[in-house]
Amino acid sequence: MSSALKPSIYNIAAHGGFADALAQGLIDRFGKDPFGLARGLIILPNNRARRAVHDAFVRLSENGLLLPQMAVIGDLELDESIGTALDNEELALDILPAVDQFDRLLILARLIETERARQSEPILSIDALRLAQEFARTMDQLTIEEIDLRDLVEMEVEPQLSSHWQISLSFFRVIAEKWHEKLRKMERIDEASRRNILFDQIVLNWKEKPPEHFVVAAGITTSAPAIARFLKAIALLPGAMVVMPDLDLIMPDEEWDLLGPFKANPETGRVRRAQETHPQYHMKLLLDRMSIARGEIMRWPRTGESGAAAKRSRALSNAFAVPKLTSRWRGLASHERSLSGVKTIEARNSAEEAQIVALLAREALEEPEKRVSIITPDRALADRISAHLARWSIKAEDTAGRPLSKTPEGVLFLNLLAAVTNGFPPAEFLALLKHPLVRAGEARQSWLEHVRRLDLLMRGPRTVPGLAGIDSLLEGENKRTLKLRNELRPWWQSLRTMFEPFEKLLSGTVNWSDTIASIRSLADMLTDGSIWTGPTGRELANFLTELEARSDLGPLTIRLEELEGYFEAFLSQISIRPPYGGHPRIATYGLLEARLQQADLVICCGLNEGSWPQAITPDPWLAPMVRKSLGLPAQERQIGLSAHDLVGAMGAKNVVLTRAQRDGSGPAIASRFLLRLQAMCGDNLKKHPTARIWAQQIDRPAEQISIERPAPTPDAEQRKVSLSVTNVDRLIADPFAFYAYRIMGFYSLDMIDAEPSAAWRGTIIHDLLDKWARVDGYNPEALKKRAIGFLNDRSSHPLMRTLWAPRLTQGLSWIAETVAEAQVEGREPQESEIKGNTEIAGVPLSGVADRIDRMPDGTLAIVDYKTGGPPSNRAVKEGFNLQLGLLGAIAENAGFKGLSGQVTGFEYWSLAKKNDHFGFVQSPTTGRGENFIDSDAMVDHAVAHFNNAIDKYIHGKEPMTAKLHPEYAIYADYDQLMRLEEWYGRGELEEGNNV
Repeated sequence: MSSALKPSIYNIAAHGGFADALAQGLIDRFGKDPFGLARGLIILPNNRARRAVHDAFVRLSENGLLLPQMAVIGDLELDESIGTALDNEELALDILPAVDQFDRLLILARLIETERARQSEPILSIDALRLAQEFARTMDQLTIEEIDLRDLVEMEVEPQLSSHWQISLSFFRVIAEKWHEKLRKMERIDEASRRNILFDQIVLNWKEKPPEHFVVAAGITTSAPAIARFLKAIALLPGAMVVMPDLDLIMPDEEWDLLGPFKANPETGRVRRAQETHPQYHMKLLLDRMSIARGEIMRWPRTGESGAAAKRSRALSNAFAVPKLTSRWRGLASHERSLSGVKTIEARNSAEEAQIVALLAREALEEPEKRVSIITPDRALADRISAHLARWSIKAEDTAGRPLSKTPEGVLFLNLLAAVTNGFPPAEFLALLKHPLVRAGEARQSWLEHVRRLDLLMRGPRTVPGLAGIDSLLEGENKRTLKLRNELRPWWQSLRTMFEPFEKLLSGTVNWSDTIASIRSLADMLTDGSIWTGPTGRELANFLTELEARSDLGPLTIRLEELEGYFEAFLSQISIRPPYGGHPRIATYGLLEARLQQADLVICCGLNEGSWPQAITPDPWLAPMVRKSLGLPAQERQIGLSAHDLVGAMGAKNVVLTRAQRDGSGPAIASRFLLRLQAMCGDNLKKHPTARIWAQQIDRPAEQISIERPAPTPDAEQRKVSLSVTNVDRLIADPFAFYAYRIMGFYSLDMIDAEPSAAWRGTIIHDLLDKWARVDGYNPEALKKRAIGFLNDRSSHPLMRTLWAPRLTQGLSWIAETVAEAQVEGREPQESEIKGNTEIAGVPLSGVADRIDRMPDGTLAIVDYKTGGPPSNRAVKEGFNLQLGLLGAIAENAGFKGLSGQVTGFEYWSLAKKNDHFGFVQSPTTGRGENFIDSDAMVDHAVAHFNNAIDKYIHGKEPMTAKLHPEYAIYADYDQLMRLEEWYGRGELEEGNNV
């Protein structure tokens, strides 16, 4: 090769600080002429790299300078286009325009959906969209690698494929053919095809008329054939050069040759497997495609000041040796296995890891001018780190952006879809109404007051779905919610009119165009337009506008339940980057964005398998064997790129590598890259001495306070309260719970959209039995009809209609039969759900009897219905569960209007299963051994224990101790208030009250 054609290719090692080294080298070469730099062109891989180089020039220009023009080749993965300096009208005059990416995705989804329907294998619209995304990715790979589609059509591999891969390959061919036909009709080409043609056109133009200014292609590692030809052409231009990043020039030739790619064996036709997971493989592939030998690469004359020592690169080269050569680690000297300036940290979990990283960054910012880069592919971890940094009012710029679906505007939009398409489920609907963007402004407070009232009304199990379900709550008969319902009704009617059109729209076949317009209108009304403000709101509005304009390209048929997932699939692909940067000396990067960046401290986080490197996503269209036969890159090549990213990041002077031992799903496996470094370096790879201690100490109080069992002592005035018979049981077993409920007035709320609880089921059963008594006069057949009617009612809970139906029907039938049999014997029900009052020991006592019967001898029987098992006789004998006895006392004191007399019957009528059928009667006045009370003594027994409790807690000064008798304090309503977990079971408790 003549000297005129000798390629001008340089390399800046990982430890060289690429951006600063590049800028300083160009300033040295062209900066003497004030206009020298300004005449040149620097070609960079992406916009983030352009900014890094721009900032490097600014840092290094002491007296100011005119910067060179900078263009980017663009990155399809970052949804970037080629810079205008390369893609101009003159060059692109004869090149067809690229198809719009949005159009491509919608058209492909429609083609997939249509073809599957034609094959009598219909597919959901959301699945068609996901397949379209993967199809587009595979097609781009074929185009980038310049693999003709005819190769795919003509290859005969079906006999070697399993049946599902055969079907997938056949379907791919059909969609690819239809897609290309569609492109021809539209007179468009794919973006990847246009890029290939454009790069080749630039090469031809430069060969005919070389640029008069210098051209530098810097930091480009893409090994695509078109890029390789483009870079080679630049390397051969007069006064031009290519500057490569992180090429390993110290790797032994033997190892370099082992990387591949390899040619087929002429005898067997087999091809040796290339080392595609090696961090240098794609660099070697690029050089091979440029027809450049590694020995022709020159070292760049300058290095950046923020880089590490050169021995770091040698150690990393050894660490990432191909498996065949790792045995040489044993022969390395200690300094060759040392990574000076690199520290590792293993956190217990992701939360601690985020705290540690934030603390390290905060410490670094104490030094003036020190820059920090946080690199992680784990976006959830990045969000956590940002949240911790906000503790010190540090806003780290997240260059990877945030998915639109995770922004407040995106979350609101998806919440709206979830609410209206799922029948307004309570949790989703309330989350929508409480969203900060809904009714933001002066009307916000009034709005939230109404929403909180609705929240209270919607507590408990869900009944009727849709807006009708909320209507039924407002039309209910519960006296306790009467005031709440009256306050809500006007507000709800105005809100209902807002959602009603959308509910009607979705009640039939979903019209795509009308649906988009209705969603936009509803979001606009709910937020008074605030959802469309700001950069994120405008991006969301633009997305809907584009989607609405392409309504004719929308899905053929889309189910109601698909809408939320369909929109989320789009919104999750739109990255929102803040228009204004955060802290000037700290940034958070994804792996792509981190390339060519540099800082004084680099923290690489999330070094676990599945994160860094990320889990391999299989191609759903082409089998691995098909990809290999075509010459497509193996999916595992992404591992090699991730390794190269790590090596590049570790070129900084100070590096910290972090991982969490556990993630959200369980124990995590350390990254293979980190394990390699640990295996080679051993004790030479140092752990950070203090970071974990900082994280554990920062929120730890100076003094550990041991919480003792709560035992408040209200004053005498506070203790003057009336009691119900159920409160008495709470007072005796758990005085603190009584204090919280009756004295402090803290009432527990049901969960939103809760499963049917025992108390809720009990309320339903009591209501059925009360109506049976008052309306049907205890007619046995009427109770059966009521039970069947309730189960068939659309408003009844589905779990009641299915899982609980046998107990309900059989149990109620048993009650009807038992009552009828008792009536034959002369026992007559007198009252149902009757409230009574009396006064004992100067304290008003009230209670509701589920049923009171008149016995044949004229005495009374108190009946308490139980949906579960009744209290044990032992509990009653020991002075707990006094409800029946105290109701008897109220009756004997003529506390029930129209009823009086001696009470001799105290019965629990349970619907639980016993002796293979549902329903039985149990009484604390009958039984074996000592655990029963004579019926004549039952009232006196209850009153005695009642008086004892009154003397202590109402008239006395006894502390109201939490969980005094835990075996009988079975309800957990106030466990959090009493901080139960902090003291329960600790230390020696009073004798007889062991917890």
